[in-house]
Amino acid sequence: MTAAVGQRLFQSIQRIRSWVRSLTSSETFSRLLIALAVGMCTGIAAVLFRRLITLIERVSFGPLAGRLAGFGPLYLVLIPAAGGLLTGLLIRFFAPEAKGHGVPAVIEAVALRGGRIRPIVALVKGAASAITIGTGGSAGWEGPVVQMGSAIGSSFGQLLRLGPEGTRTLLACGAAAGLAGVFNAPIAGVIFSLEGILGDFSATNFSLIVISSVTSAAISRAVFGGSPTFIIPAYTLRSPWEFGLYALLGVLAAPVSALFVRTLVWAEDRFEEWKRVPAWFKPAVGGALLGIFAIVYGLIPGLRYEGIPHVFGNSYSTIELALAGAGVPWVMLALIFLKIIATSLTLGSGGSGGIFAPSLFFGAMLGGAYGHIAAQLFPGIVAPAGAYALVGMAAAFAGIIGTPITAILLLFEMTGDYHIILPLMFAVVIAWFASRAILRGETINTIPLARRGIRISQGRDVDIMQGILVQEAMTPNPDTVPADMTLSGLLEEFNRTRHHGFPVLDTDGHLFGMVTLQDLQRALERGLPLETPAAEIATRRPHVVFPDETMASALEKLGRLGVGRLPVVSREDPRKLLGIVRRDDILRAYNLALTRRAELQHRAAQLSLRRVDGTEFVEISVTPDAGCVGRTVRELSRVLPADAVLVSIRRRSGQVVIPHGDTVIQAGDRITCFASSTAASSLRSCLLDSISWDAEGENLPAGTPRPL
Repeated sequence: MTAAVGQRLFQSIQRIRSWVRSLTSSETFSRLLIALAVGMCTGIAAVLFRRLITLIERVSFGPLAGRLAGFGPLYLVLIPAAGGLLTGLLIRFFAPEAKGHGVPAVIEAVALRGGRIRPIVALVKGAASAITIGTGGSAGWEGPVVQMGSAIGSSFGQLLRLGPEGTRTLLACGAAAGLAGVFNAPIAGVIFSLEGILGDFSATNFSLIVISSVTSAAISRAVFGGSPTFIIPAYTLRSPWEFGLYALLGVLAAPVSALFVRTLVWAEDRFEEWKRVPAWFKPAVGGALLGIFAIVYGLIPGLRYEGIPHVFGNSYSTIELALAGAGVPWVMLALIFLKIIATSLTLGSGGSGGIFAPSLFFGAMLGGAYGHIAAQLFPGIVAPAGAYALVGMAAAFAGIIGTPITAILLLFEMTGDYHIILPLMFAVVIAWFASRAILRGETINTIPLARRGIRISQGRDVDIMQGILVQEAMTPNPDTVPADMTLSGLLEEFNRTRHHGFPVLDTDGHLFGMVTLQDLQRALERGLPLETPAAEIATRRPHVVFPDETMASALEKLGRLGVGRLPVVSREDPRKLLGIVRRDDILRAYNLALTRRAELQHRAAQLSLRRVDGTEFVEISVTPDAGCVGRTVRELSRVLPADAVLVSIRRRSGQVVIPHGDTVIQAGDRITCFASSTAASSLRSCLLDSISWDAEGENLPAGTPRPL
């Protein structure tokens, strides 16, 4: 009897051990562990980031402000300017992607770059945003943590060599963990990542993102406590008639949201057009203007302040007053416009920070002022003004960010108040619809991408050509003609090159215009002398494209303008010609896009099967001293491992080549190979080591004498 019990116990233990082994060796368990690691790293980063902001703020407006007391109120100018200068230098020399509020860069990475974000972005974004906010910049700390978490998740995906889908998922895990860690809102973090970043509510993504979000929120609560971000009284719906008032609040939130979006975009354009000032210095100018602005409006009775101005930093203390029902209506309305200007100066000039906190600020001020006015007009049936401030926060957030589900859940988790959820949902949906109508379907996160020709639909690119940049497909260093070339010279150039158009350069080598074969034909038909210079018939100030625009944008311009070519110029100096885009380049770009997409699809499929057949894609960068430089693919095929195949070659210029026997390997090429896992190391050795081939095609170590 005892032996039988022992036998059954032994069998049970064996089954448990077998189950544990199968679980820990499964891909699902590995993904859960990775998601857990992303959440932990992001949660720790969020805690350190908040601590760093607090430290910088205390130093800036404590000891540093005391040392500058002799300058009077000018310390409000000097401190933000110094912070802007440090921010600009960090962004300029380490990570330009850290500029602005960050979320558009994350969406672009998901849609166009397979979820790839450089790891250094997490560090630079954290440092730059902490300096910006800590020295008074009008921005929030939520967007930076979202970008930091996204960079952390993307780094895990790249380190583990996951495919685009796996990297995107880990990026979304980091984004959710970032929002959860900074707002103490794990549910809203999950929904924001799915709704605003991925645009994909699949069950697999959901489970992994939940793991990261909850882990980050747990770390945040362990450090900062489990209390909601804002402590407010319990507000309820006092009368069904209030639904009409909340609906009107949602309508009013839409133009306020659109005003902020338009103002921020306008400020970005103005600073971008300011070519005389280097980009790294512009945040310092924005910080100085912010300080001057704060000094000026502080002279107005009713808007005076002591210590840090209302519009500096994330302004959470002012939001808390509105949620408590305090405030004067006209002052709250004035603060909306003051905060819009302050945030546009900070972020429009190139500072680093988020727009979540400013969005909540606009809604709180609008809702608070609206609630006070409604209480005077309809006494007895209207909830306290703090209730309208709460609903206004969610409505403005939905109108600006464009994520209504996130707005509803975020406000619920930030306040812990469920009693007023029905009017809050009602106002949010109305504000979202009205804002989309005013902004024509765009949001603060999609407008920067749309202006570059990138149209995002559900987190994905909707046009294959949007994945190719102009600089990848353009013809660099095109044939040009000088502005003083005569018509006879032009005729010879057209006959010699068989081109149908040339960029025209002035005496300084700057772009003057474009001249086409049709322009020459019309000039000859008009009887102009052959000595007439090309400048007389050229189209001055031609339409241009920039190297960082997408080919989809270039194609749209070509079709709309009815031209066959567009000069490519530098954004920093629009007169500097970099290349030209012709119809032939469009065909090459389309082939490149097809090749790239096919390569990504093959990579994703292979990564999912890697555990089954032990094969993988291998990317090898060819150095100038590599033995394969100058060799043809036919020659390489004699020395490569039998179970390795060359798939594609990406040139230094961005051109993707499908290798054939006569293709010559060049320095700077990035070769993608398909090989067994055991052949990967020998494959690298064959391509990169200095090797020589004898007459029989055998590869020999460098310096080995050839057989006679």
